[in-house]
Amino acid sequence: MLLPLPSTPCETHLSKWSFEVTQWLQTSAKFPLDTMSLYRNALWFLNGIHHYTRKGYEAASAAFDPQDMDVSVVGRSFMITGANSGIGRATAMAIAKKGGRLHMVCRNKDKAEETKEQIINESGNTEVYVHILDLSESRKVWEFAEAFKKQYTSLHVLINNAGCMMHKREVNAELLEKNFAVNTMGMYLLTESLMPLLQKSRHPRVITVSSGGMLVQKLQIDDLQSEKGYFDGLMVYAQNKRQQVVLTEQWAREYPDVHFSVMHPGWVDTTAVSTSMPQFHRMMGERLRSPEQGADTVVWLALSRAAGRTRSGQFFQDRKVVPTHLPLAWTHSSTVEVLTFISQLEMLAKAVQSKPDAFLSDQLGPSTS
Repeated sequence: MLLPLPSTPCETHLSKWSFEVTQWLQTSAKFPLDTMSLYRNALWFLNGIHHYTRKGYEAASAAFDPQDMDVSVVGRSFMITGANSGIGRATAMAIAKKGGRLHMVCRNKDKAEETKEQIINESGNTEVYVHILDLSESRKVWEFAEAFKKQYTSLHVLINNAGCMMHKREVNAELLEKNFAVNTMGMYLLTESLMPLLQKSRHPRVITVSSGGMLVQKLQIDDLQSEKGYFDGLMVYAQNKRQQVVLTEQWAREYPDVHFSVMHPGWVDTTAVSTSMPQFHRMMGERLRSPEQGADTVVWLALSRAAGRTRSGQFFQDRKVVPTHLPLAWTHSSTVEVLTFISQLEMLAKAVQSKPDAFLSDQLGPSTS
């Protein structure tokens, strides 16, 4: 059964808010939600209004240790996908101010170059390089990573930030559904291909920006390309974000010499949210976090010594480890399900890599390290 929504006089606004979001969740789905789905969504939302909003961040940040960020990362290199806007841009700016060498992986060249200039001007750090790549083009993701390994001698931190939420099913050249291609296959190909470079760098880290929306999803292994039934972009996105968490946990076991983490940035006011979820963005309004607040935990995971001392493979929110499952939500996966999922990704990756060599453009700018 659903948890009762707040009804005291001082929480009337919360009840109205909850009702609106429940309606949005129902109407945004292409089919009626079952009881378990309604339970998960209601519990997720109630958790979110306390922890995922701007006020949630402000409350959590009161416990942050400011000395955690008293670091210099001069000489360390960072790759950030989707670095020209939103959380990615805020992350790139913060790292540049600490002296890190930035590799901005972006789809839009004009926006990327504009952001690069802004970062250089504000941070004074000139070690900022732009690489143009569309993560929905799976073969090109692999080609980019292979070329990057040949040109650069180190990569200390990989931040898988780029994501997309498409509400109409489309496929790429490899016939992969595009949400899956960007959110899951793109980060899988990039991370796996760059692993040798990460492993030979000092204190390597891989951070993936996921979403609390994954809490409403159990890993599904029988329809990775969302071909069955109705196509619901919101739920496909949430499923991809669950896949990212599962991958992070698996990588932590497979590569003990690399520190892996995955995080939820909260509900953040970005262009991506306003365009992909306009009704939610409108309802939340000023309650949404700023991009800098959303990026805070990414930056902390990438830079701080405290983050490096945590156990690899965990899920973070506001610099703290949080559960990857809601209570009684039946979203846990068996070992067989996880291994089947990983096996499917491995087969898809091999298929992508075995395609005839495509045109490999010179996407990498000048550098020697």
